[in-house]
Parts: sequence; structure tokens; C-alpha cells
Amino acid sequence: MPLTDTWLKKNLGKVRVEQHVEPDRDGLSVRVSPKGKITFQMRFRYEGKQARLDLGSYPNLTLLQARQELQKMKGVLEAGHDPRVYKKLEVHKVTNALTFQELYLEWHEKYCMPNKKNARQQLRSFELYVFPKYGYLPADQITLHMWLELLEDHFEKSASITDRLLTNTKQCLDWGVNRRLIENNPIRHITGKRDLNIKKNKVDRILEDNEVALIWKICDESRMALKNALFIKICLFYANRYSELRMAKKSDFDFERKIWTVPPENHKTGKYTKRPLLRPILPEIEPFIQQAMELNNSIYMFVNNGTKEMYGQNGPGKLPYNVMQYARRHYGVEMKHWSMHDLRRTARTHFSRFTSRDIAELMIGHTMPGEQGTYDYHDYQKEMSIAYKQWWEKLESLTN
Repeated sequence: MPLTDTWLKKNLGKVRVEQHVEPDRDGLSVRVSPKGKITFQMRFRYEGKQARLDLGSYPNLTLLQARQELQKMKGVLEAGHDPRVYKKLEVHKVTNALTFQELYLEWHEKYCMPNKKNARQQLRSFELYVFPKYGYLPADQITLHMWLELLEDHFEKSASITDRLLTNTKQCLDWGVNRRLIENNPIRHITGKRDLNIKKNKVDRILEDNEVALIWKICDESRMALKNALFIKICLFYANRYSELRMAKKSDFDFERKIWTVPPENHKTGKYTKRPLLRPILPEIEPFIQQAMELNNSIYMFVNNGTKEMYGQNGPGKLPYNVMQYARRHYGVEMKHWSMHDLRRTARTHFSRFTSRDIAELMIGHTMPGEQGTYDYHDYQKEMSIAYKQWWEKLESLTN
């Protein structure tokens, strides 16, 4: 007769004189030790020889689960494989499985650090929101449902961080699959917009002339650190990505040739073009650059306070808040929120009044479109200088 749960419960832990084997059906049986330990076994023939395979012990493995495992092993046998070898490989895989934290840290070191400028910031997000919950689990055993549960829970707190977690988790798991460190990526086809209702708002903040004038005025008169005031002014003038200035070395500024060189590794398009960005140093902006250099004895233009280390990633992002706070306290002005990137957008909008679209795009570090970017290696320093000169005159008219 087939095994029943009643029989298993009755014989579990029951002491007997000798080992007993009780058959079930389809090649399943249980072995009961003299001390009453019950082990499910699969009886089969492989290469003409009778064999047995331990599937697991009761009650850790239920009768239903044992019958399901039996069918799985029968499939392995029908495929021509030895179930005993297959089972050993399964155990080895689980024992040596990479945890998600181990996988992410390997991806972070081998891919993110060489290729992503905000790699450390992304790692910090995972340290805060993912590792405490799933970091210790084998990466292959975290299901689609588990990932969605984590992302949906966090979405209520921050849509932008949730989008970052989703994007980087997908990339990490794909990287692991491609290197055969894990077998699958359950969230490969999940998108923030469709599955999590993450809506990216298009930002179109352009500062008005009176706002630009106020920012410049606050940089001059507030107790803001001089390096921060200079950082804001130089970014506003050049419309550079603030990371390009944050990572700049003093040696990048050639005052004889009057050129600021942004190495390929320091700007967004550099990893594709392998070309530096060249920006003219006008007499009007040169004193600001020289003054920034004199503030420290580091190789970097801007450093963390009291060190020779490059200005931290999060430092520049806090500057607009300080300016807005000063405007509120000292001028009673409630400035609409703005960011360092909004300075870049504001300057780029003004550039269109002074030069052609192609020159304006080069000024902010974008590449020329299509084949023009492949074949045109002219540096356009003269054309950019003319536009920057007109932009300076505009700034001067506002701040005076």
C-alpha cells in the first residue's frame, strides 16, 4: 500500500530492533533507522545496476515534496544522467552559491568602479536598502516576487532611489548571468514605468535673470566658503557638468595656451569618444580659476576641507540649498528649488543667443551629431571664446 502521513507520523522516532524499509509507489520508499529516523529514497536502475538515492528526511521533507522530488529525479534519469551525481552537484551549487552581496561587490569592483562615475553612491544605496534584507541570500534564490516586494515597499519612500535600485540590480544580475556566476535574472524584463509606475518628470528649470544675479550676489557677500562660491561661479560660466570641475586637477588648466582640458575619464561622453573636452580660458574667468588654485596645495582644484583629497561627490550638490537658505533669511526671497545642473541648463539656454547650436553643444561637452562627430576634429576654441565672452558680458550686466 502507498505511504501515508499517518504511517510516517506513527513511525517517526519509534525505536526498533533493526532497520526497516517501507515501499511507496513509482520507485519511492522510506528507510526507517533503529532509532526511528525516516529517510525518503528513490529506487532506480542506472546502466543496468540497481541503485538508491536519498531524497531527504521526514518531516523536513514532506511526503508530497518527496513524491515531487522523485518525479524530478526521474526526469534526470530519463535524460540519461545519474540522479546521484545530479544530486551531489545540486548540493555543491547551494553550498558554494554566491550571495547577492558577494555578487554585487564583485560587479561593483570589476565593472562599476572603472565605468560608472557614481559607483560609490550606488553602492551606498544597496548597503542601506538591499543588503540588510537580501544580501545574505544566494543570488539565484531571490525570486521575482521577492525583488518586486522590496522595490514596491521602497517606492513609497523614494521613486528615484527605487529606479536606481531596479536599474543597477538588473545590470548586476545580467553581469552575473553572462559570466555564469548565476543562472538567471528574474527581473530582466521588469521596467520602472510599466511595472512599478515610476514616472520620470522632465526637469525644465531655467533660472531667471534676477535669480542669476541674486545667486552671484550671495556668493560674494555670504559667509559661504570661498571655494564653494568660486565653484558655483565657474560652473555657471562654463555650463560644465559639476563632476568635471570637481575632479579637475590644476594641471588641466594651461594658462599659456588658455585652455582647460577635461580628460576623457572625467566627462560623460569621454568613455565613448576617448577625446578630451577643450574649453577656452578667457581673461575674465582666469582670476577665478587662479584664486581657486591658491586655496590649497593639492594637485586638485577643489578639495575636501583640511585635506588634499578631491572634492567629495556629495559636496557640490548641497551648495544650492545653502544659497536658497541665505536668500530666505537675508532677502526674504523664497527661491524655487534649483540644482547645480539647472545652472548648466540656464547657461546653455543663453548660449543659443550667442552662437550656433553645434558650438553651444560643444561648449557644454556634448558630441557633434552623426558623422560630423567622427570626422570633424576642429577644436572651435575661437568660436567658443566669442560665445563665452558674450555670456560673460551678460553675467556682468546682471551682477552689476
